[in-house]
Amino acid sequence: MSSIISAVTLVVDDYDAAIDWYTQRVGFSLLEDTDLGDGKRWVRVAPTGGGVALLLAQASGDSQRAAVGKQTGGRVFLFLQTDDFWRDHVRFEANGVHFVEAPREEPYGTVAVFEDLYGNRWDLIEPSLVA
Repeated sequence: MSSIISAVTLVVDDYDAAIDWYTQRVGFSLLEDTDLGDGKRWVRVAPTGGGVALLLAQASGDSQRAAVGKQTGGRVFLFLQTDDFWRDHVRFEANGVHFVEAPREEPYGTVAVFEDLYGNRWDLIEPSLVA
């Protein structure tokens, strides 16, 4: 048996704002945007290099609206791995992505924390070469 995690749900306040931010600011691809009726949509975005998709789920109800931007209680939520940290860091900053810290070198790679449009924290990381 073979299994993979194909998507992770990200609760958002507006489908179109989230699509715009992830595709225009970070450069993700819009994989799917299907109208399910009653204001619901099946929206998936993913990094252009592949990997796990984000299922953008528009919040409904007070508890879901309260979770927007706080899905991990302020911890880093997702880790976006790149093959060229500095290229992507410069591009993200030029596109208005907010970094909450300066880039740093760690034993595991070059990394900096950024926030999405809702305040969810992400690591942009280029792993170190392991011999």
